[in-house]
Amino acid sequence: MPTPSPYADLLAALPRRESRVEAAGVATAIVEHGAPEAPPLVLVHGFRGDHHGLEPIAAHLPGVRSILPDLPGFGASAALPHGTIEAYADWLVALVAEVAPGAAVLGHSFGSIVVAHAAARGLDASRIVLVNPIATPALEGGSRLGSLAALGYYRAAAALPERAGLALLGAPPIVRGMSAYMAKTRDRALRAWIHDQHDRYFSRYASRQAVLEAFDTSIRHTVGEVAGTIRRPVQLIAADRDDITPLAHQHRLRGAFPDARLSVLTGVGHLVHYERPREAAAVIRRFLAEPLARGAAEDAA
Repeated sequence: MPTPSPYADLLAALPRRESRVEAAGVATAIVEHGAPEAPPLVLVHGFRGDHHGLEPIAAHLPGVRSILPDLPGFGASAALPHGTIEAYADWLVALVAEVAPGAAVLGHSFGSIVVAHAAARGLDASRIVLVNPIATPALEGGSRLGSLAALGYYRAAAALPERAGLALLGAPPIVRGMSAYMAKTRDRALRAWIHDQHDRYFSRYASRQAVLEAFDTSIRHTVGEVAGTIRRPVQLIAADRDDITPLAHQHRLRGAFPDARLSVLTGVGHLVHYERPREAAAVIRRFLAEPLARGAAEDAA
């Protein structure tokens, strides 16, 4: 039986729709929350998750049309032929053009890399929100040892025969270990729900190739690679206990954008979307309410 979500009532109060669209040749599953006429926000989830991961943020944005796609190869979406960062970015450019041109676009973790690279390749977005953005190369900095361990794990999954590799990727003890590593909350009920979310949705991918290529892309690229080319207003939402990207690197990332602001949530790590969605949503609402500067408004037109 699923562990009850602490955000279930908020989410249930919003109109919900499901659809499937073609974007860059990829059959993409989408879930929407909120009124169809509300201002749109496209939310792109992180590595190995699906749209469920960002529903807690959508639950706290009742005045927004939250559009949550499953990344190619994850959840109910078909896979890319090759999961390069260029392919992911082109998929998102095509998706936003199809479902909500000019929308604000949010990315969490690996999703922040996809959104940033899409923005550098012509994404039709009015504003960009990056939650727990990946500012540091995975094999550098304070998270290097954890990244090396993850690299060994995924290489082992790739080297094994298909069936054994899939079993290793979805092994419950490893999935639970990853969840425990990232969760910072001391609330037992919330922690149990987070683990249940990872147990249920962390291994929903189209194939071993899809997840291995996505991992390879996630450790080879960062938001910072393209930050200087993004002319849209950017809101960064970072966490002071994020094990993936140290806070000092988030401050440096802010300075790499032409127009960015940084909000730091305290007492939370890489799971802002699960542990602090109300606070993240408050930052997002303030950002979306800001008037666009003249140059940004002209770029978005």
